[in-house]
Amino acid sequence: MAGAGGDAARSRFAVVGGGIAGVTCAEKLATEFPSEDIYLLTASPLIKAVTNFKQVSKTLEEFDVEEQPSFLLEKRYPNIKVIQSEVKQLKSDEHKILTEDGREYVYEKLCLCAGAKPKLIFEGNPYVLGIRDTDSAQTFQKNLAQAERIVVVGNGGIALELVYEIQGCEVIWAIKDKAIGNTFFDAGAAEFLIPKLTAENQESPIECKRTKYTVEGNKEKERPTAASDKLGSALGPDWHEGLHLKGTKEFSHKVHIEVLCEVKKIHLQQEFIQLQQTSLTFPKEGKNAEPDEVLWPVYVELTNGKIYGCNFIVSATGVVPNVEPFLDGNNFAVGDDGGLQVDEHMHTSLPDVYAAGDICTAAWEPSPVWHQMRLWTQARQMGWYAAKCMAADTLGESIEMDFSFELFAHVTKFFNYKVVVLGKYNAQGLGSDHELMLRCTKGQEYVKAVMQNGRMVGAVLIGETDLEETFENLILNQMDLSAYGEDLLNPDIDIEDYFD
Repeated sequence: MAGAGGDAARSRFAVVGGGIAGVTCAEKLATEFPSEDIYLLTASPLIKAVTNFKQVSKTLEEFDVEEQPSFLLEKRYPNIKVIQSEVKQLKSDEHKILTEDGREYVYEKLCLCAGAKPKLIFEGNPYVLGIRDTDSAQTFQKNLAQAERIVVVGNGGIALELVYEIQGCEVIWAIKDKAIGNTFFDAGAAEFLIPKLTAENQESPIECKRTKYTVEGNKEKERPTAASDKLGSALGPDWHEGLHLKGTKEFSHKVHIEVLCEVKKIHLQQEFIQLQQTSLTFPKEGKNAEPDEVLWPVYVELTNGKIYGCNFIVSATGVVPNVEPFLDGNNFAVGDDGGLQVDEHMHTSLPDVYAAGDICTAAWEPSPVWHQMRLWTQARQMGWYAAKCMAADTLGESIEMDFSFELFAHVTKFFNYKVVVLGKYNAQGLGSDHELMLRCTKGQEYVKAVMQNGRMVGAVLIGETDLEETFENLILNQMDLSAYGEDLLNPDIDIEDYFD
């Protein structure tokens, strides 16, 4: 490897980012070009690998995500060279990457997979924790051990799981929507899940096999200071497994949800005392909150006028694409959500630069039942497909859009229920031109089909419904189902017999 003064290291393919998109992309390139060196540049000593991959149906896939030291990847693919250093600058016109340690790498084709970072509600406040990766989840656990009350802000998957898992600590949960879990559900699904939030004793969680975390504890000392602001990779759906999420109080669940509000201001204790305002106790069943006598380290003022004191605030408000290191001096087209725009071949607006995963914004005309969502499944699909596109371009071949972009499909777990979301499951972008069909068995299953002009365009399945393949086919074939009317979801009619 050349030093700062010598010649730059050269390779045909370079990939930036050790998360799922980057690793999948590098692996695929390594298989397609066994005699070429593939450079994988990553800021962290650990990479994310997909394990136990299962194709559940045409579009649904399940896999575990494992953090591994990068030498394991190099062992599996001898032509992948992992370079552990942050990118300082991209000089796209020279096809060159400069790293923080002063080295230069020249590429023919580059794929940017640098992920996203947590969108913190207030930057630089010591009482605000952003949760997105293993490191931040561990910091969170240390803080929770001393906590009596926390405020959780955000309404995505991580906030949802967090609130469900925390025990022995009061949780004030502030969401800007009317119902919980808005990214994944509608109000009906939220209602179905809420009893699980208030259940006093939880069934012990089903043994979970999804993730093995190996943030090496024994090497703590070698970690540079301020490692916390380095980007870790995103969490998997079971990131909280193995973390003891228990606060100081003896009860199990205490969650109070403040809906349709956001955080207006955060006051430190001194500022709060000077405000001479009243903060509130944890609301008791059926009663309004009383003025709070306790002095808290930090106070959260919500846009609905209420103020709550707490030990700290968890910001689980989504992510922003991590584009900073690459913008300087490069004229990238950037999407409304801050990601690098890519076309249907994962090409950015710059020659020979591709992007995949959370950092990119799909700027092609999508299939009517697919949309982008920054999830692990899409990071894997995009990384794999980007590598195929890079290979096709290199060999001068043409390539079809990958089938995984035909239908949005995701399977996960919330509150110990299996959750499958398909297509426009929340009627995304359909306006009022749709109708919903529902079937719900309390504590057991929740089935919702989104219909438009007699055709199914989306679905939410919670519980062991066994309907995912049937519904997937119905959405993909766009078959006219108006003849079935309400019977479509009738549990006594075996719908699969119709559509096999």
